[in-house]
Amino acid sequence: MKMLAAVSLLLALSLAALSAHAEPSDARALEGVDQGRVVFDLNNNDPELLALYLMVIRETHEDLTAQGVEPDMILAFRGRAVTMVSEDRERFELTEFDHLDAIEEHVAALKDKGVRMESCAVATRLFGVDHGELLPGIEPVRNTFVSLTGYQAQGYAVIPIY
Repeated sequence: MKMLAAVSLLLALSLAALSAHAEPSDARALEGVDQGRVVFDLNNNDPELLALYLMVIRETHEDLTAQGVEPDMILAFRGRAVTMVSEDRERFELTEFDHLDAIEEHVAALKDKGVRMESCAVATRLFGVDHGELLPGIEPVRNTFVSLTGYQAQGYAVIPIY
């Protein structure tokens, strides 16, 4: 009897150890979901952080796809973030150019994946960003507060990135 208990305990511990090392999954959250409708509200002040978040958004697109969910993503740039998605770099320090290059690369890759991107015309006006200098694929909208309201009403999850 002691031997059976010891073997059962050893088996239970082994299974627990195996499950602790199992690949993480989003299966529970994605149960019954066939399309991931999300708008990322990007209002960053730091080019390094914006580059990092765009990298994670790219990974999120890949993760949704790998788990059988069709991504329907929108990036809404507002606040100082609009300056970081412009070809005009005069307002930035030379030490920030690597981060701006990464932002440009991520924006291009996301555009190639069909991710829609917009910039707030209120923010571009306030920060002096010419719409013609926005990175390819980023379309100006009148007011991202309005567009975020509309997307949320259409069933998009809004994820703030500040």
